[in-house]
Amino acid sequence: MGKVLYGALDRSYPVMVKGEGIYLYDKEGNKYLDASGGAVCVGIGHGVKEVVDAVISQVQRISFVYGGQFTNEARELLAEEIIDHLDNRFAKVFFVSGGSEATEAALKIARQYHLETGHPRKYIVISCWGAYHGNTIGALSMSGRTSWREPYTPYLLNFPHIHQPYCYRCPYELEYPGCKVKCARELEITIRLTGPEYVSAFIAEPITGGSIPAMAPPPDYYPIVREICDKYNVLFIADEILCGFGRTGKVLALDHWKVLPDLVAAGKGLSSGYAAIGGVILTEKVYKGFQDGSRTVRHSHTFAGIPVSCAAALAVQRYMRANNLIARSAELGKYLFERAKNLEKYQIVGEVAGGRGLFLGIELVKDKITKEPFPKQLGVDAWVVSEALKGHVSILSGAGGCVDGVNGDRIEVAPPFVITRGEIDIVVDTLEAAIDRVQGELRKKGHLKE
Repeated sequence: MGKVLYGALDRSYPVMVKGEGIYLYDKEGNKYLDASGGAVCVGIGHGVKEVVDAVISQVQRISFVYGGQFTNEARELLAEEIIDHLDNRFAKVFFVSGGSEATEAALKIARQYHLETGHPRKYIVISCWGAYHGNTIGALSMSGRTSWREPYTPYLLNFPHIHQPYCYRCPYELEYPGCKVKCARELEITIRLTGPEYVSAFIAEPITGGSIPAMAPPPDYYPIVREICDKYNVLFIADEILCGFGRTGKVLALDHWKVLPDLVAAGKGLSSGYAAIGGVILTEKVYKGFQDGSRTVRHSHTFAGIPVSCAAALAVQRYMRANNLIARSAELGKYLFERAKNLEKYQIVGEVAGGRGLFLGIELVKDKITKEPFPKQLGVDAWVVSEALKGHVSILSGAGGCVDGVNGDRIEVAPPFVITRGEIDIVVDTLEAAIDRVQGELRKKGHLKE
């Protein structure tokens, strides 16, 4: 037994020693197809020489300077690359060390923006139940993944949450478009009940990640949200940590709705897992609040914007653009969705969600008609993931709770953008075999009717 404290004390973790393209290799020589991109991080694939060379070159020159004292070339160039990649719709990038830091920083930047612009009572952030925005206390306060929040409830900020635009499980039992996008209009009701003078921001994952993998709202949702935020001087924060920088076939997932947020929290896709980095991307409007105000950002992290992380992310972004990988994600994502949609023939597959880039969500249910979930203790999503791993394909479970915060099984598939059609076939075939085995066992054990 080693000295590492792992998240699950009763399981063993394969030791990976090499990554190449879409494949991982453990110390026993076993080869795994990384169909989850790690934790939906890896976009350009493992072991890309251009990134490795960039990191080595940066370490040889200078690996660390504190951003509160100095800047560095990689930091400056990465910010320019990001703004250019986003077609100059944004003004500045504030770098941090990862996703949770990014959403927490966005919370604080939004608060300071309102202080700078003469609205000192605005501090509350509204978010959605079922959302996941990170694991720091501020980020967890904004998150709506109840099973992860529960142990730390005494520490959490009392922020309001609204329903997700989760059409498969509409909380109002309505159907689009007859519903008139009631879930979006709930935001305005909540702002008014809370008091517009107190509401600082609304944060949302444009396409949801871990809690409800690959769930996307109806077409009108984000345009309505944007209009409501403008009406009440509420900043719109897009949590693009998981879904941004190519995962959904667009640079930002929110681009599918042609809506511009005020702040973007970025993370995983920035560096494709080659380094720990995140960032908050600001529009000119938000930046101007600081520029015309105190001209000081009262937030900092020791490892924010360090040369090595920025050099890795810069090389990743340049490689992605040079090889047109976001367009590739869009194209192959459609193929992945078409192939996986066939899995709905299984009794336990309630919904296959996707079609926007290489990001797929599959909901597993006990009853397809009523959408009744399996009891949490069965761990059906983790069971399917385990069976797929036996076939040397790595996918992720949605960590449970997509239905009510406790029950509900959903899995996610999110391979690197360099995957081929033939390799997608392997992923779907392996997943089909895993679902077939789990469904059979559920029937044998009396958890599922014939």
